[in-house]
Amino acid sequence: MIPVLTIFSPLLTYFLRAVVVKFLVFTAVIALVTFLVPFAVKWVAGFISPQALNGAFSGIPDGVWYFADFFALDYGLPLVFSALVSRFLIRRLPVIG
Repeated sequence: MIPVLTIFSPLLTYFLRAVVVKFLVFTAVIALVTFLVPFAVKWVAGFISPQALNGAFSGIPDGVWYFADFFALDYGLPLVFSALVSRFLIRRLPVIG
């Protein structure tokens, strides 16, 4: 029975280190983000009022709105921002980055 365990020891070690530990780390990160994002949204929403946002957007000239629509900034800016945040977070994880 001992030689069988010796044969499968590297496989078991790989499975425990690569699969189980990463699964636990990813689960903890997802649970933390799931808890913190609603908390952060509630905290930031207290500082932003609809009247302030309405006033800020009404001050933007028509030419700026034209180019913002032409270059699809409403789609591109959130895409770039989320990619930058994802890159930042992935580089900070010791298991991955």
